[in-house]
Amino acid sequence: MACSQSYMPNYFAINDILCTEERLTCTIEVELPGLGCLDSSSQSENLKVASKVEFPLWLAVSLKNLRNPVVSVDIPKIYKEGYREILKADADAVVLSKWNPFFYELGMHVRKLNDRDSEQITDSLLQTFKARFRLVMDWAQNPISDPTLGNQLPRLERELFFSGRKAKVRLLEWLKMGTNSILPSEVTANLKKRKRANYEFQ
Repeated sequence: MACSQSYMPNYFAINDILCTEERLTCTIEVELPGLGCLDSSSQSENLKVASKVEFPLWLAVSLKNLRNPVVSVDIPKIYKEGYREILKADADAVVLSKWNPFFYELGMHVRKLNDRDSEQITDSLLQTFKARFRLVMDWAQNPISDPTLGNQLPRLERELFFSGRKAKVRLLEWLKMGTNSILPSEVTANLKKRKRANYEFQ
């Protein structure tokens, strides 16, 4: 499970392609000639300064990181302070997949877009994962839990869930196989004979 690859992003990974297709609200910082059609509320031929449009993450990042940024990016609400407080209060009670199926991966990208909240977003992602890790493993290790529970988890947690479930199944299969009698090693047997001989000699 190459989880680390999902934060680069990995150019050929379907999950990364889907993650970076997430649409973010952007504010236009420079008038863009001939692109007024991107703003459905505008009648102008040009895309005016301060217009609000939605661009996919990969495009928003490219436009923001130019020497003279074309847009400023508004981070998704699920990473803003109010939602971070919800996760801080009780992360286990949240169905993260409904917030975003790529909650962690998207968050790793979003934290780079906002210098003011970057540290708080990073800390929230880490603490959320740590708080929910036990829940995911409990679901995976419980043989009577609903196997569809994995569908309620965002991608990173879902992969951990299914990996844990497979490991549990393999362990149970191994235990059912049973084992042969365990014989003492030759070294241990010789050591016991030596100790017995020394005791009898004394």
